Amino acid sequence: MGLTGKLSLGVLAFILLISIAAPLIVPYDPTAIDLDSLRQPPSANHLLGTDNKGRDILARLLHGGKLSIGISLLAALISMTIGLAVGLISGYAGGKFDTVLMSLVDLVLSFPAFLLAIGISIVLPAGISSVMIALSAVGWASIARLIRGHVLSLKESAFVEAARSLGCTGTRIMIVHLLPQCIPLALVLAGLKAGGYILTEAGLSFLGLGAQPPTATWGSMISTSRVFITSASWMVFSPGIMIAVTAVCFNLLGDALKEKYDIGADRII
Repeated sequence: MGLTGKLSLGVLAFILLISIAAPLIVPYDPTAIDLDSLRQPPSANHLLGTDNKGRDILARLLHGGKLSIGISLLAALISMTIGLAVGLISGYAGGKFDTVLMSLVDLVLSFPAFLLAIGISIVLPAGISSVMIALSAVGWASIARLIRGHVLSLKESAFVEAARSLGCTGTRIMIVHLLPQCIPLALVLAGLKAGGYILTEAGLSFLGLGAQPPTATWGSMISTSRVFITSASWMVFSPGIMIAVTAVCFNLLGDALKEKYDIGADRII
């Protein structure tokens, strides 16, 4: 992994670490309302200032980061697992099974991802679990299609023919021989998905479809502070920067993994 990938991984690890250790870093309760500290600018007592309810922004930023990053990573893992399984089975099985699975994939991909995520979040009760389900439901299909294409390119390889000649079952060939060849591509796709999920989760939370008050996520922080963007810009600036930095780092990490495993750009477009 190159320097860019290592720096991106380091930044992501640092953000996740300080988010997990938030209670040790910031002594303030992220949900406690303090009417004596409304919209205070950054100071020695509140390094990033306070919001319109007197809550410490740094405390909410760190606690919100734990949720925003956690949701995105878990959703990326679920999407990768489902997409890997569907793509592997579809590509190797072929025939009508492949046709049915790819028809389902095409159906999911025919909808704009963000609009589909909004639709799923509206149907489900608002909350963290609903966001995670929505992200996973819209993300697995593109991974499945790319994994299927990779499996089709490997299915007639010499090592697969050798396994067949030795009497290996289709299940064993998929798990033992093809799965390890697909995991690097799946990791790259998961890294890129996580970056997009950070933005999508923020968008859903901004619309009120994510974590409900007083729970903080980066998107909900921007949503509740947007009306003060001209009078108290520090309330919006911090979560916006964190969303941008985290999304960029995930994308750079995905590119670094692509180079590490020598995966061509044509595989992931």
